Amino acid sequence: MKHSRATAFTLIIAAASISVAAQEDTSTPAPAADPAKAQSTATTLCAACHGADGNSPLPVNPNLAGQHPEYLFKQLADYKAGRRKNAVMNGIAASLSDADMRNLAAYFAQQPAKPAAAKNRELALRGQQVYRAGQSAAGVPSCMACHSPDGSGIPVQYPRLAGQHSEYTLAQLQLFRTGERGNDANSVMGSIAALMSDKEMAAVAEYIAGLK
Repeated sequence: MKHSRATAFTLIIAAASISVAAQEDTSTPAPAADPAKAQSTATTLCAACHGADGNSPLPVNPNLAGQHPEYLFKQLADYKAGRRKNAVMNGIAASLSDADMRNLAAYFAQQPAKPAAAKNRELALRGQQVYRAGQSAAGVPSCMACHSPDGSGIPVQYPRLAGQHSEYTLAQLQLFRTGERGNDANSVMGSIAALMSDKEMAAVAEYIAGLK
């Protein structure tokens, strides 16, 4: 157990270093994106699951509005390459070019996220403790170390979580824990999720839903 805890903290530090390096590396800038070119695709192909403006009407599907474009592009690229598994998204991403993905990422990134709120106050308060301070006894680090106190995340490396559907967040934590999802840098989330209980995951997910 001590080794697992140390590994989780070591991976976070390593991933943070990669994040800084990625943000500082401007030697090969990505081609400029054109959000306007993605509007038609977003309002037809993507709208049923994620909403035309990226505010998903279905809690099992993520809100995309206001998300970092770099993160959105990476997820689409990972779906296309099969590094992230989802039958629907793998099929959709396979039909997209790099330019399509960059344009869609830019389109959803510029959409305003609608205000959200936690549904269960007691559960959210338990999640607040884990999100902000972690669980030292279990070796779980604070979520805000990577995703920021307000859930805004860090561009390039760590996604914005604020206002995300609790159902979706919980499902992703469970996938990280089982290893079914492992497309994050250095498998940081897999190591952390492996140390979390079901109750901690549900509580954190509920707290995140109310972040603004």
